[in-house]
Amino acid sequence: MKRNLWIVALALAASSAAAQTWSPQKNVEIVAASGPGGSNDNTARTLERALASTKLVNTTVSVVNKPGGGGSIAYTYVSQRTGDPHYLLVATSGLLSNHIIGASPLTPADFTPIASLLEDYVVFAVAAGSPLKTGKDLVERMKKDPQATTVGFANAFGSSRHVAGGLFLKAIGRSPRELKPVVFKGSAEAIPAVLGGHLDLVIIGAVNAVPHVSAGRMRVLGVGAPKRLGGVLANAPTWREQGVDVVSGSWRGIFGPKGLTPAQITFWEGALRKATDTPDWKADLEKNFWTDHFVSGAALRKDIEQEYASTKAVLADLGLAK
Repeated sequence: MKRNLWIVALALAASSAAAQTWSPQKNVEIVAASGPGGSNDNTARTLERALASTKLVNTTVSVVNKPGGGGSIAYTYVSQRTGDPHYLLVATSGLLSNHIIGASPLTPADFTPIASLLEDYVVFAVAAGSPLKTGKDLVERMKKDPQATTVGFANAFGSSRHVAGGLFLKAIGRSPRELKPVVFKGSAEAIPAVLGGHLDLVIIGAVNAVPHVSAGRMRVLGVGAPKRLGGVLANAPTWREQGVDVVSGSWRGIFGPKGLTPAQITFWEGALRKATDTPDWKADLEKNFWTDHFVSGAALRKDIEQEYASTKAVLADLGLAK
C-alpha cells in the first residue's frame, strides 16, 4: 500500500513539474511584417540565428514574411493562432498606431507581449547639396513656414516616422498638422527622392542613412535618439543637443498569440534574453545602429500602456486618431 502511495506521489510530482516547464514541440515561426531585407525581416533573421546559436530551441525555427497593410497582415496572422506558442511576432509601434488611426481592430491585448528587444531611432536627413546645413537651419525654416518643406517617410500616415515629424513640429512651437508629408512605400523610395532634389527632407531609420552619409551624398541634421549614435553617424548631433526636445523611433519586440501559459511565456522570456546576449545579436545591433532595450513582464506592459497614450496624443495632434 505504501509503495502504491509512493508511486502516486511521484506521478503527481512529475505531472506538476511538467506543467511548470515547456519547450517548443514543432517548428517555430518568427513572423515579420515586411518583405525580405526590411527592418522587421532583419530583426527576425538575426533572432533566428541567435536562437540557433544558443541551442535553447531544439526544433526548427523559420522566418515567415507577411508584408502589407502597415503590419496588419502579419498581426492578423499571428492573432489567429490563439494559445499556440510556436508563433512569434516581430511587433513594432505600428501595432499601436494602426489601432489608434482605425487601420486595424487589433491591440496589444490581442497578443501576449513577451519582450521588447531594441529601439530603432530616426534621423532627419537631407541631400548633401541642400541649403539646409544644420538642424538650426531646419528649425528656423519650419518655424517660419512648415509648408515650405516637403517631408518624406515610409510607409503610411501615422507611422513612427510620421509621428517623429509631428513631435518635431510640436517641439519647435508649431502645430503637427502643419507638416507637409509625402508618404512612400519604403525608405528605399524616399531616399532617392531626397537625393534627386524632389523632396526637402526624409525621416528614416539611422541605418538607412549610413551608406549615403559615407558616400557624401547625404547629411544628417538631427538624430532622434537620447544620445549620439556611433560609427559614421558619430558627428551627427541629437535634437536635444540642438535644443529641440525630440526622442523618437520605433521599438521592436516579440509578441506571441493571446492565451499563452505562464510556462510558455517564461520559456520565451529566458530564450530571448539569452539570444540577445549573443555576439551575433550584439554585432547586428551595432551594424544596424539599433539600441539594446530588453524589457519584459510587468515593466513591458507598463511601457506599452504609456506609449499607447503618448502615441494617441501625437496622432490626435496630426488629425489622425479615430
